[in-house]
Amino acid sequence: MSNDNNPFNILGSEKVPEAGGTAITEESKSDDINERIKALINSSDIFLFMKGVPDFPQCGFSANVVGILNAMNAKYNTFDILTDMDIRQGVKEYANWPTYPQLYVKGKMIGGNDIITELYEAGELEEALQG
Repeated sequence: MSNDNNPFNILGSEKVPEAGGTAITEESKSDDINERIKALINSSDIFLFMKGVPDFPQCGFSANVVGILNAMNAKYNTFDILTDMDIRQGVKEYANWPTYPQLYVKGKMIGGNDIITELYEAGELEEALQG
């Protein structure tokens, strides 16, 4: 039976992904927004700024990237940009990237939903996640 018409079958398989994301909050809200952003990014080798949390994404693009990361059994931290407008705006400027989600590996911005999906479909995401 084909699942081509199932909009919830993001990954195109029957594989059940393992939840690997951990939503975090800031330990300290220093005055400098860039330092706050760097601290969040450096909290994990793989870090995702997203709308919502891994167990309850608040947009389809965030849900897609979480689904892909979980399908790869990646361990990653996330930050819900809807909880902090300073971070939400600051990350856009920090990365010079206007949209969410944003995926970082070892401190380097990899991209958003489209790039992550392309890397995954091309079989190149695993290498990218290793930095």
